[in-house]
Amino acid sequence: MFIEAIEHANDSVYAHAIDERTIVLRLRAKKGDLKECVLFYGDRACFVEPVIMDGIKMELAASDLLYDYFEVELKCQYTRVCYYFWLSDGITSTFYYGYEFHDKVDCHRSEYFQFAFLRREEIADVPGWLKESVIYQIFPDSFATAERYISGKESCQETVDGEICKGRLGGTLRGVTANIPYMQELGINCIYINPIFPGNNYHKYDTIDYFSIDPCFGSKEDFKEMVSKCHEAGIKVILDGVFNHSGAGFFAFKDVLEKGENSKYKDWFYRLEFPVQFYDKPNYDCFAYEKHMPKLNTGNPEVIDYFTKVGVYWIKEADIDGWRLDVANEIDHDFWRSFRKAVRAVRPDAALIGEVWEDAQSWLCGDQFDSTMNYRFTHLCDRFFAKRQISVEAFDGKVNAMLMRYRKNLLYGQMNLLDSHDVPRFLSKCGGDIRRQKLAALFQMMFTGTPSVYYGDEKGMSGWEEPEYRAPMVWQDDAYASDVFEYYKKLIRIRKENFAPLMGAYRTLVKDNAGSTYAFERRKDDKSLVVALNNSDFEREIEIPVGNGVTRITDLFEGNDCSVRDSVVKVKLQPMKGTVLRVDY
Repeated sequence: MFIEAIEHANDSVYAHAIDERTIVLRLRAKKGDLKECVLFYGDRACFVEPVIMDGIKMELAASDLLYDYFEVELKCQYTRVCYYFWLSDGITSTFYYGYEFHDKVDCHRSEYFQFAFLRREEIADVPGWLKESVIYQIFPDSFATAERYISGKESCQETVDGEICKGRLGGTLRGVTANIPYMQELGINCIYINPIFPGNNYHKYDTIDYFSIDPCFGSKEDFKEMVSKCHEAGIKVILDGVFNHSGAGFFAFKDVLEKGENSKYKDWFYRLEFPVQFYDKPNYDCFAYEKHMPKLNTGNPEVIDYFTKVGVYWIKEADIDGWRLDVANEIDHDFWRSFRKAVRAVRPDAALIGEVWEDAQSWLCGDQFDSTMNYRFTHLCDRFFAKRQISVEAFDGKVNAMLMRYRKNLLYGQMNLLDSHDVPRFLSKCGGDIRRQKLAALFQMMFTGTPSVYYGDEKGMSGWEEPEYRAPMVWQDDAYASDVFEYYKKLIRIRKENFAPLMGAYRTLVKDNAGSTYAFERRKDDKSLVVALNNSDFEREIEIPVGNGVTRITDLFEGNDCSVRDSVVKVKLQPMKGTVLRVDY
């Protein structure tokens, strides 16, 4: 037995509550090593010693390239639990507790693993509406000026404080409102809109005023109407909050530039030196060394107070549903804890999504964010679908590793994206082969988490460089754009009409390296979807095990029933195509 590969930890992704009576417990082991893993658990406050223990077999929940992950959802009457594991590789066995390995259990309960108390305040979860969302990301400058139209014209407007704001392509908030019927037709039910507050540049990540709307985009009344009309259409609205840094025209930074060390806002910014050098190589911290984006000192109580007021203001003023939080990983955790408490006090189901490109365990413990932008998902789809650089086996291993890296409840709100305003369009990564993007989009819609579609991907837009992947929205439909749109529309409809199993387990069914075919199941209780993918240039027939007790299998793409023989269904797929099967038991 490879005991050096075995891992468990209290109060972590390996031990956490998902409701007031259920604890998820996981144990990691070397891949293929353990044949059996049994959890023994009891009441920490048991009146007798030794504690009366019950046993339950743990199931193999996932396998990545190196490890197996055993898991159990423990439903018990105890609020205080002590526990240990019995492990067997078929030859030898051992007890695992107290982070050590033992031949027998001969200790006091205090040496077992502990779940000290199952407190409702510490149960990490995601707002239900976010789990059910298909997000549509809108870059406001690039999207629309009116119904199915964008002017493509530059604009230059002045704020009431005399700051100059610039637009590049003419997109407005009224343009977003005018195209709500388009978004309804597509099927999305949430929009994430990039910054709309005043900024000198078209992208608006150099915020000047956090309490008003950029005049290039419209007015506060335009925005309030947009949110109201979205809500009438069943669409939630998430705003982009840029709190890591401000723009150079932000009132506090202008005061620092004017008064230097005498400014009462000097401690609002990170590592200022005096005199302040507002040059291309500034002597203060910025976002990416950009002098026009000075880094805010989010550890300053005054700064925390100011931005928590911003977070609350737009919920009260415009009824927004949540925030996407820019450069979240460069801001201290206490700031986010304060921000969450303030926002959730006025909207308990507000969604908070952090821009964290790397793994985000320390932000996803239930006290800061509900979700992060899942760029690991992006990179994995890039390598498997777009560039076909990795095998099916490697893809499956990395998928399963993603499923084990966060607390279980939070997996269902992860923002899964193929691309965004910060990276090349996925179609460009596919070398222009729309079949690859369609296959990746199918996986995206059926995978654990919340899919996010960047505006225009549903029309087959491409682009490698920033001006290209932030290009004007394609509103004039040709046969190509219409075909891609209808495909996305079908995917979203299938997801929404068969949502129940997507809140359940993910299980690999087929991983064929030679044929480049892959199949997995999403299942909750008796609701099941099977997804089959052919990531090759040849027609393939896939044999998928579906188990016993199947009464009907329906191909949701073709609309026809499939036959089952010996608990196996055969699916024929064209090159670079996939399908979704609904399995009834």
